[in-house]
Amino acid sequence: MAREQDSPELGAAVRALVAPLAATEAGPVLLCLQKVQEHFGYVPDGAVAVIADVCNITRADVHGVFSYYSDLKQAPGPAVPVRICAAEACQAVGARALAKAWREQCEGDPQLAQDTGVDEPVYCLGNCALGPAALVNGELVGRADVPALVGAVAAVRSGESS
Repeated sequence: MAREQDSPELGAAVRALVAPLAATEAGPVLLCLQKVQEHFGYVPDGAVAVIADVCNITRADVHGVFSYYSDLKQAPGPAVPVRICAAEACQAVGARALAKAWREQCEGDPQLAQDTGVDEPVYCLGNCALGPAALVNGELVGRADVPALVGAVAAVRSGESS
């Protein structure tokens, strides 16, 4: 029995997404992976083979690009991703302590942990003057602390933020 991610429908959807890129761009593998992730929220298992076929390269080459970029995901992400900056400037103003406090907050609130996923660091958000910085559902939070992160997650849950 074929898994959902290996279905002909998935293959057709991925092919429709990436064929225009492969026809117009030189070396489009990363662009194709990004397009698939933008559409599905992650890169399904079967997409690597389709991208390899469309781009006329090996699956190993596509997998190499896929595994190199940490922003490309093999599974759907959390409903409200929270990423705390781990770059030096933010570390200097408490990002490590914030990451620890955030993990502790999530450990005490299983629903929060489920909604926001495991802490995944991000390296430099370009907001060094307002560190520690974080991203909540893709939105920048400067001078972040646990209450600000909890509030930002609550705002996303309630539909007040994108």
